[in-house]
Amino acid sequence: MVQRVAIIGAGVSGLASIKCCRDEGLEPTCFERSDDIGGLWKFTERAEEGRASIYRSVFTNSCKEMMCFPDFPFPDDFPNYMHNSKLQVYIRMYAKHFALLRYIKFKTVVSSIKKRPDFPVTGQWDVITKRDGKEESAVFDAVMVCSGHHVYPNSPVDCFPGLKKFKGSYFHSREYKEPEKFKGKRVLVIGLGNSGSDIAVELSHTASQVYLSSRSGSWVMSRVWDNGYPWDMLTVTRFETFLRDTLPTSVSDWLYVRRMNKWFKHENYGLMPLNRTSRKEPVFNDDLPSRIICGTVVVKPNVKEFTETSAIFQDGTVQENVDFVIFATGYSYSYPFMEDNAIIKCRDNEVTLYKGILPPRLEKPTMAVIGLVQSLGAIIPTSDLQARWAIRVFKGLYNLPPVNDMMEDIDEKMGKKLKWYGQSNTLQTDYISYMDELASAIGVKPNFPLLFLTDPRLALEVYFGPCSPYQFRLTGPGKWDGARNAILTQWDRTLKATRTRVIHDSQKHFPFLNLLRILALPLLLLAVFLMFN
Repeated sequence: MVQRVAIIGAGVSGLASIKCCRDEGLEPTCFERSDDIGGLWKFTERAEEGRASIYRSVFTNSCKEMMCFPDFPFPDDFPNYMHNSKLQVYIRMYAKHFALLRYIKFKTVVSSIKKRPDFPVTGQWDVITKRDGKEESAVFDAVMVCSGHHVYPNSPVDCFPGLKKFKGSYFHSREYKEPEKFKGKRVLVIGLGNSGSDIAVELSHTASQVYLSSRSGSWVMSRVWDNGYPWDMLTVTRFETFLRDTLPTSVSDWLYVRRMNKWFKHENYGLMPLNRTSRKEPVFNDDLPSRIICGTVVVKPNVKEFTETSAIFQDGTVQENVDFVIFATGYSYSYPFMEDNAIIKCRDNEVTLYKGILPPRLEKPTMAVIGLVQSLGAIIPTSDLQARWAIRVFKGLYNLPPVNDMMEDIDEKMGKKLKWYGQSNTLQTDYISYMDELASAIGVKPNFPLLFLTDPRLALEVYFGPCSPYQFRLTGPGKWDGARNAILTQWDRTLKATRTRVIHDSQKHFPFLNLLRILALPLLLLAVFLMFN
């Protein structure tokens, strides 16, 4: 019987895991190497070993209604997208409200996790930790790894001939904190992801010139979507997912490209992805197109090689007098505290996890990796649902299929990832499909036929409105009594943050109601279809 659970890391995934353990009557102990909670979102003046690192100006890419803990909405007056310091305030509020700090051992480094000799029978783990130079060992019935995947930088310096003789400075974006020291300099940023775009835009206000190099291009989206509403409140919906999965692939791809080009034509800005129909996660940046059109950011292809002072690109162009090169080339994931790395990376040195959570070849399913996914959805509600699923497995309340079936499921998912995202080993997944898969397994997915019959107003909002985290607390284990009201008032909280100058004769104008007017008959037919199928 699982009772004592070790949780590695006190970021948002670790905090969700602590609370879910307590909700299920388990005894969590969380080990955090720093002196504070927040993980990735805890800004520090310099990058620290073994911890995620962000720059001072980081803002969220998911809005507050889509990224909250599902039973703890953001305060009404918090902005829809917020600075990392504001999010850290919310994280502390959550930890205080649910009294989670008492379960965390700060300034404690986990140095080793290994199976006990009797693991095939007990499923127990030896966890060795260090604090103030002293080593301690303890036995736990289960382990939840919540250490994140933005810790170990991927620095492909060997991929760029001549870099070692380059006389300027070069470093990974993990080391970047603020723009002051780059004033008047020429800066080359390699990597067109969220970090690379953010850094390029920020530096464009102080550097003499910024160059942004991309190997494969990317779609760029604004946080501000149709009629000024948050992008994810309008696009991350069950109805959108239904259309994408139902329409012919050619039609779905055409609509996708058309939508992504709606803000600006990417080809004209040098940003068009090589595979334009891939659903690879887009870049979120409200300012990049304006910096490109003003000439302060110049988009370039991949770097072919470096000389002592210049960068030579794949198209043959040369940029002279480069002062700094910043590699915004992402991260690799590593678990140095695991005695046996093959537990998590059990095939071809790739992370191989059932449902993106569970090592499939363990004799006893008593380890879970929480938060090792990426999607258009936010990590907080994803981690919360992952933790709930994992704990049900720990307690024997969800029966796993045989190992061969789990491996087949992993292979099937990899095939779909190759189709949708262009690579099979990506951490990316479809948010709603993934959440529904986990929710169905533990009995917390909304029952739509029943909802349409018993609470049609809520059903319409859940199906056609944003797929907000509260949906997964409407029913089943972990049900939250405030979920229904949180869903029905989510647009009120969204607008309160921006309607700071109120025109008293203005009318509420929610996009989902507009959709109902346009699609009234099709929606009615769909509701009937759902009720009888």
